[in-house]
Amino acid sequence: MRHFLDLSDAGPDGVAAMLGDALTRKDARKGWPKGKADADAPLAGHVLAMIFEKNSTRTRVSFDMAIRQLGGTSIVMEAGSMQLGRGESIADTARILSGYVDAIMIRTDDHQKVVDMARYASVPVINGLTDASHPCQIMADLLTLIENGKALPGLKVAWLGDGNNVLASIMEAAGLMQFDVVAACPQGFQPSDADVARGRGRARVVGSAREAVEGADVIVTDTWISMGQDHAETKLAAMMPFQVTEALMAGAKPDAKFLHCLPAHRGEEVVDAVIDGPQSLIWPEAENRLHAQKSVLRWCFGQIG
Repeated sequence: MRHFLDLSDAGPDGVAAMLGDALTRKDARKGWPKGKADADAPLAGHVLAMIFEKNSTRTRVSFDMAIRQLGGTSIVMEAGSMQLGRGESIADTARILSGYVDAIMIRTDDHQKVVDMARYASVPVINGLTDASHPCQIMADLLTLIENGKALPGLKVAWLGDGNNVLASIMEAAGLMQFDVVAACPQGFQPSDADVARGRGRARVVGSAREAVEGADVIVTDTWISMGQDHAETKLAAMMPFQVTEALMAGAKPDAKFLHCLPAHRGEEVVDAVIDGPQSLIWPEAENRLHAQKSVLRWCFGQIG
């Protein structure tokens, strides 16, 4: 049985297999209605339970549509309306749901919750987001870059802003898929040494936005103020020198692309001219959550990789 808690669970070969599968399946659906199942319906009869302890748009809709297009169905559960929200343990929830469904996706805060869910579940568990990592988002990002002609080995990715969960997973991807990440983060908001170590020597942190973007193939940022964070004014002030502007994009390669996992706070981490500009890939990036997660689901069930 396979769990997808972080990219390293699949390893470089598994990630590559999922990306190849996603490209093939996406291409095969061109022109089809969104709700039509894939021709082979590889997960027909399977049910995915989706647990949300954090608000969601892309994760909720993309996983719901992913299991539908693979021929299965989903059950959406808000933690506050479950016994989980009233004190039932993760372990007990995992055991109970394993008797009802074929896989579990959980979007939560503490990463230990997904670890515990996987430990006690007898079905595959997928990390839909934790405070420590966001592997499904990075699968979509890698898919988007490949679609747009960017070979991963040797790529330079510049990250600007907060040393958060998305950056942690990008660094992990760099170590697995042999590209480089240079992260420009203000003091007090840098990634941990452990997160940098996920890059296996391919990730480093600098204090200057311009140093990070020099010669970059891709520029990535994320919302500076995440759900539930305090001290917003202090953090925003520290982050402003790392805002992605047209001038900053001009410091990267001429054909550099811009990514953002959304939701965006326009005028904070990025200006409209960049996010709506010709170098931005945010809309295909968002759509690719669906296509990447279909392949994550298939990988979890041992159908690829």
